Amino acid sequence: MKNSGLTAVAGISPPLPVRRIELLPSVAGNATKLFNGFFEWFGSLGIFSWRVLRAAVTPPYEWRELIRQLDEVGSKSLPLVAMAGAAIGVILSLEARYSLSRFGAKSMFPATLVYSVIQVMGPVITGLVVSGRVGAGMGAELASMKVTEQIDAIEASAINPYRLLAATRILACILMLPLLTIATDASALLTGWFAQAMVEPLSFHQFIANGFNGATFSAFLPQTFKTAVYGLIIGLIACFQGMRTRGGAAGVGRAATNSVVLASLFLILADVVLVKFILVFFT
Repeated sequence: MKNSGLTAVAGISPPLPVRRIELLPSVAGNATKLFNGFFEWFGSLGIFSWRVLRAAVTPPYEWRELIRQLDEVGSKSLPLVAMAGAAIGVILSLEARYSLSRFGAKSMFPATLVYSVIQVMGPVITGLVVSGRVGAGMGAELASMKVTEQIDAIEASAINPYRLLAATRILACILMLPLLTIATDASALLTGWFAQAMVEPLSFHQFIANGFNGATFSAFLPQTFKTAVYGLIIGLIACFQGMRTRGGAAGVGRAATNSVVLASLFLILADVVLVKFILVFFT
C-alpha cells in the first residue's frame, strides 16, 4: 500500500487517518520576529519624530494649544510632584541622619541632603511621576482620538495633526519638566529640613547655608535642565503610541500602558547617558 497518510488497523476499514503533530515555531523564528519588530518600532519612531519636527518649525504655530498643554502638563502635575518631593525629602533625611551618625559625620547632613535631592533623586522622581500622569493621559487621549477618527477629521480639515496634537504636547513637556523639577527639589529640601529639625534644632538658614556651601551653578543647573530631555522622551513616546493606535477600546488601553512603561524605561536609560555626559563636561 502506498504511504498516503492513512494507517491500516486490523478489523477497521477504511484505514484511520494519521494525526500529524504540528511543531511549534522555532526559537530562531521568534527571535527573528522580535528583532525585526524592534527595528521596525524604532524606524517608525524616527519617521514620526521627523514629521513632528518638520511640523513644529513651519507656520502657522498653535500658540493657544501650546498654552493649554503647558497648563495641563505643568500646573496640574505640580501637586503630585510636590507630594512626591516631600516624601523623598523625609525619607532621605531619616536615612542620611542614621547613616551619617554611624560614621560621626552628622555635620555633613545638609550638604548630603542637598546634593542627593538636586543631583539624583529630584530629577528622576519628577520624570517618573510626570511619566505616569502625563504619559498615560496623552497616550490615552490621542489613542481615543485615533480610534474614533478624530485625527483623520483634523487632517481632512487641512490642519496638520502633527503640529496641533504632537508638537504642542512634546514642547510643553520639554518646557515644564525643569520647572517641575525645581518644585520637587524645593519641596524635598523643605520637608528634609523639617524632619531633621524635629529631632535636633537646626535653623532653615543654617541648613541652606551649610548645604550650598562651596557649591557652584555647574553642580546643579545641568542636573536640573537635563529633565528637558526627560520631557522630550515622555512627550514623544506618548504621542507616538497614541497616534499609531489600532483596535478600539483595547487599543486605547494598550497605548496608555505602553506610553507609561516605555517612557519610564527610556527615561532611566537616558539618565545613565546624561549623568556620564554631565560628569565629563560639567565637572
